[in-house]
Formats: sequence, structure tokens, C-alpha cells
Amino acid sequence: MTKSFSNFADLASFIASETDSHDRAATYEHAFIEHDERAKLSPVDEAEQLDMPDPEQARVAVEMVMATLFDVFRDTRLEPYAADLAWGFVNSFHVVAKRINDREDDAAKELGELARNFDPSEIYAAQLEDAQLLCQTLQGCRDAMECMRDHASEVYRVETGRPYSPTRGSRVSRGVTASMIDARDYLASRIRERREQFAPEGPVVAFSGGQVWEDHEGLWRGLDSIKARIPEMILATTAQTKGCDAIAQAWAAARGVKVILFKLDRRLGAKAAFVRNDRLLALRPVEAVVCEGSGIQMNLAQKLRQAGVPLHVVKLDETVKARLAQPKTDLPKSRDEFDPWTQDDYYRDMVNGGRQRRR
Repeated sequence: MTKSFSNFADLASFIASETDSHDRAATYEHAFIEHDERAKLSPVDEAEQLDMPDPEQARVAVEMVMATLFDVFRDTRLEPYAADLAWGFVNSFHVVAKRINDREDDAAKELGELARNFDPSEIYAAQLEDAQLLCQTLQGCRDAMECMRDHASEVYRVETGRPYSPTRGSRVSRGVTASMIDARDYLASRIRERREQFAPEGPVVAFSGGQVWEDHEGLWRGLDSIKARIPEMILATTAQTKGCDAIAQAWAAARGVKVILFKLDRRLGAKAAFVRNDRLLALRPVEAVVCEGSGIQMNLAQKLRQAGVPLHVVKLDETVKARLAQPKTDLPKSRDEFDPWTQDDYYRDMVNGGRQRRR
């Protein structure tokens, strides 16, 4: 919260410019689609005529609530708490979307059972129709809730400079699929959709760094240069909440890049970080960035080099080093000391297809 605004019109203009309001309006239009003129919200409720909220009104309401929260607290003693309250607002959408998703899972299981046990009777046909309508209704509600969550999280990112992240679990956005014709097609489509959300396909770029870092602009420029070469990249980070990983996750949120978070498995004790490095390497990244940090980063850099992964090693600024009380562990030297982000010769034998570099 570093910018000040004299009125709500200026605030709205700023948020609109930072969040691509035209694209956002189209996203709302797609997310608030009614698959059927009828809606069924629970297995025991009868289907009834219920419309979705107006997408434009929903978009304006979400933006106004988030913007007003930050603007009212700006330059007051409550300003430090605005981000926490805004996070709670975003998280409320996330929690409700998760609950709807769980109900959708239960409904899909019931639909699957019906689809596997075909019965030519009219009673069966009515049950199948109700089950599919329930799934479609819950899917539409979940899509709308996730759309509002993503919009609120984008305003949160613009205001705070960091992306919204839930305390537990994944955050995925599925968008709206086409209307389903029969139960088997519906279930097959739903399975494909979920697989892509939780196991996205694309070239992986690994990223890790220390928890002390100030040059966020340099990291953003470097990641932009990688994305220019690998437009469909997926960023895999070691998921630290501050420093380099937090900067990379903020960049990914701003650029619309999918992120895989490799959090520590505390049950593994002292070896947890090294096991995390192995799991990150198991994704077979086509490129990697390691910023100077601790021995954990040095271990990851060594393993990436041994695997032949094109590696950018970014050193901590000397002036920052001088201010730190504890010395930092040195990382292996970058192949390009002048500009670690420019290593065109390093890509001749390992292009986006992911072939191993010849030694």
C-alpha cells in the first residue's frame, strides 16, 4: 500500500489499469454462465428456476469491496492491518469454493454410480437427470465463486505487491467447460479438467533462492526473459514465504504463470529440504534459476548441474551481503558472470523440448 488517492475514481482507474478490467469482464461473463435454466442445489431440493447473479454487478461489487477496504485504511494507524483483512476476504471466497467443490465431488460420485448401472426405467432416467443437473449447478456455482476469488486476489496483489496464497491446499481455477450431454461425457470431461488443474502439462522452470533479497526488479526482468523463450512455462518453487521465492511467486501471479509449490515436509526432519530438492528435480525442469541463499540452494544448484539442466545462478548484491550479520554460503559460479540471464550458447543442445545437454 504505497500509493495514495484523493478519490475513489482515481483508485478505480488505477486498479482497472493494473488488473486488465476488460479481460476481467469477459472472464466474469464466461464464469457466470447458466448451463441450464433450472438449478438444483442439493440432492433433496427440487429443481427450480434460479438465475445467476449479473456478472458485471458481481465484478463491480468485488472490486469495490476490496478497493474501499484499502482506501479507507490508507494513511491511518489501521493501514498495517488492511492486508490481513483483505486476505481474509479473498480467503472467504476460497473456502466457500472449496466447500462447493467437495459437494460437487460427492455429486459426481453419485452420478458415476448411476452411469455405471444403467436401467431403462423412467425412474432411473429421472434420477440420472437430477444427478447431472446437481453436478452442473454446483459446477456453475464453484466457477463463479472461483472467478470472484481470483478477481479479489488480483486486487490484493496490486495493493500489497504479493499474491494471495491459501494457508492449506491448492488454489486452482478451472473456468467453465461446455455443457454436458450425458453422464459419461460429463464425468470424462470433469476428470480431464481436474487432471490439468492439479498436474498441469508444460515445460517446468525450477526456482529457488534465499530468504533475504532486495533486487526484485532484477529477478522480474530475468524471469520475463525466460518466459519470452518459454511462453508456456510452469514455475516450480521451493515455496518460501519471503525473499526470492516470494518475489518469483508475485511475478508469476502478475504474468499469469502457473506455479507448483514444493513446501517442506516437516515429518522428514533435517533432511526435508534436501528431499524437496530431489522432488523438484524429478519434474525434469528444462531450465532453472537459483539465487544465492543457504546450503540448500547450493545443494539444488549442484544437482541441477549434474542433471544437465540449464542453470542461472544469481548472486546476492555485495552491499546487501555487507549488511547481513551471518555469512552466506557460496554457490557454484554461473556460466555467464556478466549476465546470468543470457546464456544462449547453453541452449543449443537443450531447447524447449527438454533434451539433455551433451557433455
